Amino acid sequence: MADIPWLTIIGLGENGEAGLFASATAALAEADLVTGATRHLALLPDLKSEVMPWPVPFEAGIPRLLDQRGRRVAMLVSGDPFWFGAGTSITRHLASTEWVAHPGPSTFGLAAARLGWPLEDTACLGLHAAPLARLRPHIAPGRRALVLVRDGEAVTKLARYLEALGFGSSHIHILEALGGPRERVREARASALAFDDIVHPVAIGIAFAGDGMVVPRSCGLPDAWFEHDGQITKRPVRALTLSALAPKPGETLWDVGAGSGSIGIEWLLTHPSNTAIAFEADPVRADRIRSNAAALGVDRMQVVEGRAPAALERQPAPAAVFIGGGLSQVMLDALWQTLPAGTRLVANAVTLESEALLASWHASKGGVLMRIDLSDAVPLGTRRGWRASYPVVQWSVTL
Repeated sequence: MADIPWLTIIGLGENGEAGLFASATAALAEADLVTGATRHLALLPDLKSEVMPWPVPFEAGIPRLLDQRGRRVAMLVSGDPFWFGAGTSITRHLASTEWVAHPGPSTFGLAAARLGWPLEDTACLGLHAAPLARLRPHIAPGRRALVLVRDGEAVTKLARYLEALGFGSSHIHILEALGGPRERVREARASALAFDDIVHPVAIGIAFAGDGMVVPRSCGLPDAWFEHDGQITKRPVRALTLSALAPKPGETLWDVGAGSGSIGIEWLLTHPSNTAIAFEADPVRADRIRSNAAALGVDRMQVVEGRAPAALERQPAPAAVFIGGGLSQVMLDALWQTLPAGTRLVANAVTLESEALLASWHASKGGVLMRIDLSDAVPLGTRRGWRASYPVVQWSVTL
């Protein structure tokens, strides 16, 4: 049985159409068991096989499904199961020979067809179980997004979220039950949205408009984007630090002594597949990091409260490490002994003692040692002069 797919994943449209292929209909007819959400099962009322409604929360159904190995099982899902759908949540537990999938039309595709929007130039997000703030980096006048949400209440919350950010003039399209007899499409400005009868399943098309602040896509956001108590890597140094860390898609960063979390947050903003772990001993600062990450829509930030290097134990191996606070001989020794070859390490120092430490390690291990001197123009009597900041010494090296 291991070489024969026992599970068939079938994407249904709202009208009950079983995927795009005749083989999907055949799989339903031959199944010993059909499982899916209650609303999916109701779309196909004439099923002859055993029926198993999928429980809530979704994860609770996975062990029950895996217990059905050895039987022919058809699983009903919405649209394309591998685009913000249930597919990967299931197949990650299975060998590639155990399953086959027949996708239906995706909600994104149906929404784009109704609105005439090019999918290749439209942000597509699934926010059923994710915070609305994940939309934040995509919000800019003239841009568009298609968003899947849980229910009508979430639509209202999203409209209020846009209004609070200064984008209340955004045009919202509410698309309900696309592809079926219950389909309905309505429009409203975010600031004026007042529908109280929005039903699931629902997608939202947003044409952003307004004069709110737009998150820049360059490294080195203005410091005002972050709440902090002075413990923050300032904008120009942060830009140079991110350049040295050189984030690549799918990589994990350790931000050690994270302070405000600005380095880790900007790391996450470079690509949606990146992850970051911020290590911070001060619980107040740790909470501030969480708040900063949420405000900028990067909920992939994990915050570990504790002092390095002890707090670093049993954490997923990083591709890069930034030391912004707590630099010491013990710290560097621990990192050098435990991190795998190829890990990129960047450390910033402002005190003479830390500078001397980095100079010593640079002499021993190589890499690039750079001194960063910055000055700002400030009033000087009736004229202006340069006010120097503390110089920063930065060491970057690949283990």
